[in-house]
Amino acid sequence: MDLNSFLTSLGTSFIIFVVLMLLFSWLSSKPSNNVVYYPNRILKGLEPCEGPRSRNPFTWIREAVTSTEADVISMSGVDTAVYFVFLSTVLGILVLSGLVLLPALVPVAATDDSVGLTQTTGNGNFSSLEKLSMGNVKAKSPRLWAFVIGTYWVSFVTLYMLWKAYKHVSELRAAALMAPHVKPEQFAILVRDIPPVSEGQTRKEQVDSYFKMIHPDTFYRSMVVTDNKEVNKIWEELEGYRKKLARAEAIFAESKTTGKPEGTRPTNRVGFLGLIGKKVDTINYCNEKINELIPKLESEQKLTLKEKQQAAAIVFFNRRLAAASAAQSLHAQMLDTWTVTEAPEPRQVIWSNLKMKFYDRQIRQDIVYVIVALTIFFYMIPIGFISALTTLKNLRKLLPFLKPIVNQNAIKTVLEAYLPQIALIVFLALLPKFLLILSKAEGIPSESHAVRAASGKYFYFTVLNVFIGVTVGGTLFQTFKDIEKHPNNIVSLLGTGLPGNATFFLTFVALKFFVGYGLELSRLVPLVMYHLKRRFLCKTEAELKEAWAPGDLGYATRVPSDMLIIIIVLCYSVIAPIIIPFGVLYFGLGWLILRNQVSI
Repeated sequence: MDLNSFLTSLGTSFIIFVVLMLLFSWLSSKPSNNVVYYPNRILKGLEPCEGPRSRNPFTWIREAVTSTEADVISMSGVDTAVYFVFLSTVLGILVLSGLVLLPALVPVAATDDSVGLTQTTGNGNFSSLEKLSMGNVKAKSPRLWAFVIGTYWVSFVTLYMLWKAYKHVSELRAAALMAPHVKPEQFAILVRDIPPVSEGQTRKEQVDSYFKMIHPDTFYRSMVVTDNKEVNKIWEELEGYRKKLARAEAIFAESKTTGKPEGTRPTNRVGFLGLIGKKVDTINYCNEKINELIPKLESEQKLTLKEKQQAAAIVFFNRRLAAASAAQSLHAQMLDTWTVTEAPEPRQVIWSNLKMKFYDRQIRQDIVYVIVALTIFFYMIPIGFISALTTLKNLRKLLPFLKPIVNQNAIKTVLEAYLPQIALIVFLALLPKFLLILSKAEGIPSESHAVRAASGKYFYFTVLNVFIGVTVGGTLFQTFKDIEKHPNNIVSLLGTGLPGNATFFLTFVALKFFVGYGLELSRLVPLVMYHLKRRFLCKTEAELKEAWAPGDLGYATRVPSDMLIIIIVLCYSVIAPIIIPFGVLYFGLGWLILRNQVSI
């Protein structure tokens, strides 16, 4: 990539961000868009925006900067506040590192004699920025000591900032646990791997007697987990008919006009997908099905409570301290019986996983790890291939018929600026759902825990495939012939080629923070989806609320993506300090835009 392509990528991304920011300022001032741009405030029963309706393009920046940590917790919870501690910590690491590395290392590199940089431009690098990196310093030069000292400085700053962040997060957690507004899960623990019931004893009697013996003064009651598969099936069918009934009644009410006060009753077919079968009155049909399903549900619930009890239970205590202490204590000599953990939030429980035995979970976990390892390995092949293939030099070699097209300056500039980065982003977008499914298959008891597990898998994937795969894969492709001729020099050849990949990551980070955060701020996709659903699909208030519900920040992909940027910036911060301002922009913009999102 030459300097013109780099500047084109950077400039275009910046223009897109400015346009998206202006769109946000305009669209967020429209009352019809309030539920998209101010969902948290509306859910809390507050006015969509404080002060006058007119907003200049930078009002949101002032609101985001002036919001406090208490505001974030009240609007979005402690998890979001911890995420902002993470962003602030990384921003602090990069700012403190940049204050020393940029004025110290850039002049050291720029004033040294260039070592054949003009020849490296043919390999897809550009000398103008490489002159500001360690690649411009002669081998065995005393100036290299400055880069060694820079490495120690970055390490010290990172460890210090992480220590401060750990203390802050510990304080936030302690404050949340001691808050006067208690939550039901703070009084409960989750018990799994309960041994078989003795003859003449029910599962509930077994659990109650066991915990009364261990916690005689603090035990309150227990709730045995049941196999609710059939109950859930009936419940979902019942809820489906209730929603369909509410929708049909809303359509019927809309059809009543002055000219036709009796209206038109909606009808539907009862066959496959409503396309075939007998035509019925929707309202009457739904009422009939609801009346049929309610007694069926009640009967199945009684049967489930009596005959489908599982080897798991939720145990409640009369004090929060007792529950917290019990969750951290052993309750049996054998590891695979009476396993106790903190109880998840009720809405987060994955009930179907609670019945899994200890060794079943261990085997499932091992199988999932093998699948993830194979996925990482086989994904590395196409990503490494794509990263090498999408450089123009390699495209000309492998696809000669494209030469007349890619040799045109305008097309060449655009392809070099965006093609490799977009190809990489598309590959990464395909993975998160698959990893979340695998995490749930391990037998994890809660949704939040499954998200955390998927996030860890996605992090390993991004580091091994994106960072290492792109870096080593691209370098191997460029130096393959030299390695064939001089196999003993593979380390030095790779070391010589690696700094050139900093240019790829510069544009990758710029694309992520300008375009990615621009789309996050403008909320164009949720806005379009909301208005389409409102216009064509939503007929009831419940359907409308479901259409604009804000959801979480998407931690399963957001945190690993941020960690990838941290690794890229920290690893190249000493080799090519010019990457540090891009990292500061990424996390600074991220803090600002997400602060705005969660505070409204």
